[in-house]
Amino acid sequence: MLIPNKLYTYKESVISKFPVILRILSRGDCSVSDLYQRVRGEVSGTSEYVEVLDCLYALHKIEYDDGEEVLRIVN
Repeated sequence: MLIPNKLYTYKESVISKFPVILRILSRGDCSVSDLYQRVRGEVSGTSEYVEVLDCLYALHKIEYDDGEEVLRIVN
């Protein structure tokens, strides 16, 4: 996981992708694959995308609904 430090700027870090994903999910629930299609220009690949989702999930900012198979923002 890339975090800002002497070698990597904020823009290169996964933290900079948090607002992008949260902005999309604030409009409504979204499947994992649909969300990736919307943000693929912002992330460097699927591994970075999964890292961003992992971080947001660990921070309790998003959740995954098994029944509906969608991601949503935690209120």
